[in-house]
Amino acid sequence: MEQKDWDKIIIGIDPGTNLMGYGLLGIKGKTPHMIVMGVIKLNRLEDHYMRLHRIYERVSGLVAEYLPDEMAIEAPFFGKNVQSMLKLGRAQGVAMAAALSRQVPITEYEPRKIKMAITGNGAASKEQVAAMLQRILKIDKEQMPQFLDATDALAAALCHHYESMKPIASSGAKSWKTFLAQHPDRVATPKKPAK
Repeated sequence: MEQKDWDKIIIGIDPGTNLMGYGLLGIKGKTPHMIVMGVIKLNRLEDHYMRLHRIYERVSGLVAEYLPDEMAIEAPFFGKNVQSMLKLGRAQGVAMAAALSRQVPITEYEPRKIKMAITGNGAASKEQVAAMLQRILKIDKEQMPQFLDATDALAAALCHHYESMKPIASSGAKSWKTFLAQHPDRVATPKKPAK
């Protein structure tokens, strides 16, 4: 399909300092389709700041090429190594800045939430996520990437699609209480018991 044929395009990003995964979903009606997925290889660059520059260039390029309507990005997993976390947070921030430079709205998802949305198990392995994505999106075996960072990014985009399909998300409400206040016509009033 051509870009103009999609109702919405979502870019998913799996931040990394050695490999950064990306995946793009085209939405037609309510049906998601994979457009492309891959990785940005950063391990050849020794300097951390050059890696950040490369992330900004590549994500900006993807945004310019595919014109996504929204970005879904995986939130960094908090580990014990503070330096690794700092570098990962910078990588995520640079990817977000690249999207924001083109006014692409961003939603962040915890890894557990993404896994739960795709597999029904928040502790699923990367391989399980990839296999489920292949099934859901009907991706040919030959199209499956070597690096699972790409499928993780596509999973973030699909998780965002699922979240945006929920009534509470489409209404702009942040809680059920707000949703009910905004849509009193969609709430069944309990009948009082007869005396």
